Amino acid sequence: MTPIQALQQALAGEHAAIYVYGVLGGRVSSTSEPVLADALRAAYATHRARRDQLLTIIRDRGEEPVAAEPSYEVPTPARTAEQCRVAARQIEDRCAESYAVAVGNTARADRQWAIDALEDAAVRGLGFGAGPDAFPGVPEL
Repeated sequence: MTPIQALQQALAGEHAAIYVYGVLGGRVSSTSEPVLADALRAAYATHRARRDQLLTIIRDRGEEPVAAEPSYEVPTPARTAEQCRVAARQIEDRCAESYAVAVGNTARADRQWAIDALEDAAVRGLGFGAGPDAFPGVPEL
């Protein structure tokens, strides 16, 4: 995979994360689940910022960023707070995977950015109840 393909893949993951977090945020009440609602809002904002950073990085390399799809599949029915947490964990796992690919396929400057994004996704996943992983984003052998 080329560095630009890795960055495009990460961007596609961010598009999906933004969509799913928008859905999840709309299904959690700030009144009944204030901590979860705040965590979803923060995740949404972080993924928007990561998306914007990736758009800039890709354009600065003279490439056209991959566009967002009209919609994405939400990984759970997201009808309960626990289903929303599970969906959020899955989104963070997917983002961590795409950033792990970017870590392995980019040059030094982009690699550090991808490492930071990978770490951020792994830590956010812990906040949604994921277990610790020695190598987040890397498939088990």
